[in-house]
Amino acid sequence: MKVVVVGGGFAGCEAAYQLAERGIDVELIEQKPHARTPAQHSDNLCELVCSNSMRGAALVNAVGLLKEELRRCGSIVMAAAEVAKVPAGGALAVDREVFSVEMTARIKAHPRITLRHEILRAIPEATAEEPVILATGPLTGDDLAADIARTVGAQHLAYYDAIAPIVSAESIDESKVFRQSRWGKGAPIDASEAMRDGAEHDARDAEALGDEAYINCPFDEAGYKAFVAAIVGAQKVEPRSFEEVRYFEGCLPVEVMASRGEMTLSFGPMKPVGLTDPRTGRRPHAVVQLRAEDQASTAYNLVGFQTRMTWGDQARVLRMIPGLEEAEFLRFGSVHRNTFVDAPKLLDERMQLKARTNVFLAGQITGVEGYVESCAGGLVCAILLAQKLLGHPLTPPPETTALGGIRTHLMRPNERFQPSNITWACMPPAENPRLKKRDRYQLLSDRALTDIDAWLASAPLARRAAG
Repeated sequence: MKVVVVGGGFAGCEAAYQLAERGIDVELIEQKPHARTPAQHSDNLCELVCSNSMRGAALVNAVGLLKEELRRCGSIVMAAAEVAKVPAGGALAVDREVFSVEMTARIKAHPRITLRHEILRAIPEATAEEPVILATGPLTGDDLAADIARTVGAQHLAYYDAIAPIVSAESIDESKVFRQSRWGKGAPIDASEAMRDGAEHDARDAEALGDEAYINCPFDEAGYKAFVAAIVGAQKVEPRSFEEVRYFEGCLPVEVMASRGEMTLSFGPMKPVGLTDPRTGRRPHAVVQLRAEDQASTAYNLVGFQTRMTWGDQARVLRMIPGLEEAEFLRFGSVHRNTFVDAPKLLDERMQLKARTNVFLAGQITGVEGYVESCAGGLVCAILLAQKLLGHPLTPPPETTALGGIRTHLMRPNERFQPSNITWACMPPAENPRLKKRDRYQLLSDRALTDIDAWLASAPLARRAAG
């Protein structure tokens, strides 16, 4: 019995290590030194190419909780990060070179891991005795990506992501917004009018989700013009050297649309057609619509507001939206190159491709964002695969944990699936929603750590077989 893991990044190395620690032989395939992506600069494993920070460490932060759960699960990434960490206030930051060297040494030293250097142009042959984990990351090679596209259908594989910001529901000023779907719940809509206004899918949304599926933040004319000017003038994140900027007309960054003319947004994601503000009885000049991100409606995303604005300017500019003056941002928007699949449609409960038995996916190619989330995806995939290979029932991390939240994000039905960092919206809300925010997050964190410890104590193969 052997598992082939493709990709020597965070997800691939974590998956390989967790499988090996459970007594399963692993062949880890990495294309370096034969080839590198434009983002890679050394021949070591697990290069950090975007930032030396693994983000917040506090347990009242969702990613801080995720890191603590990973430590309790024996993550090799967290162990190497401890060796390589540097002072960074409330964040976990590492010396990138030291971290990569440490990860490479640990992987090479494991007796059950064989590291092979090869460029793969297609998904390796996978069997029940020798399954494959694809953990090739956001810059998956063109040939391998093309083979994945042939396997899952090209329409289910993206090469660029466009992520809209998410705000906490409790931070929305309900006195300044109204709940309504375009055209009302299942209301009949004249086809010619829908085509003219570009509103046909909004009518379908209304029919499927109900008349209060959206929160609408209404603008008057002066407020709208000031908002557009602020977007155009905001500081933008420049594309990285390895990114070929390929925007799609159906999913443009908000600042690109705004730069095309003052009224462009009012005919795009901010169009007010089909909406009536009940407080005025009139259609607003423009609106920003918010759509629930989770079943409990604890978080909302800004529909159509994918953006390259810097995080600081996102916070400043987006708080100009009526009702979001005091918004708490659970996730900021971004647009960047990223190869990922439509996970809710393509992966089963074990992170296995439905279209190709014995091929599993882990890390950013599944639609998680960030180094820590990629590591978590590799760990969860490895444990679920080990349970299968060694004849144990499927026993995933509880949905109340951050590790379970990673899996929830990948499995939750979503017609507009986009990659995401871990947020509190990936986990069930606190039982007492009236608590202050920090107290509520502490409650969620305490619950998660209690549940992860219980899972580690009882679930088959949750703990490593070796030291």
